[in-house]
Amino acid sequence: QVQPVESGGGSVQAGGSLRLSCTVSRSRLAIAAMGWYRQSPGKQRELVASIAISKDVNYGDFVEGRFTISTNKVRDTVYLQMNNLKPEDTAIYYCYARPFHSGTDYWGQGTQVTVSS
Repeated sequence: QVQPVESGGGSVQAGGSLRLSCTVSRSRLAIAAMGWYRQSPGKQRELVASIAISKDVNYGDFVEGRFTISTNKVRDTVYLQMNNLKPEDTAIYYCYARPFHSGTDYWGQGTQVTVSS
């Protein structure tokens, strides 16, 4: 079973920073990619950032160089460093993990990020 667990959400003022972490519990399945989506009320879930085992990285267009995704050496934890946060970044941030040879993405419970103006 692959179970991502997020941490690091919270409340900050506009211009502040937060670092989200997500650790995948020990799994027999090797992880091909991990990343973050977010969802705010009334909006669809959107990609924030993803990173593959090949180190290929993708960011949502709204990131505009403010966020950085990275992993630890054993690639069981993914981080999202968020700088220069804006009120429109307020959302629940969800971590996902995608095993190799799997058509399923495994999702965490989400962590709330609130940015006040």
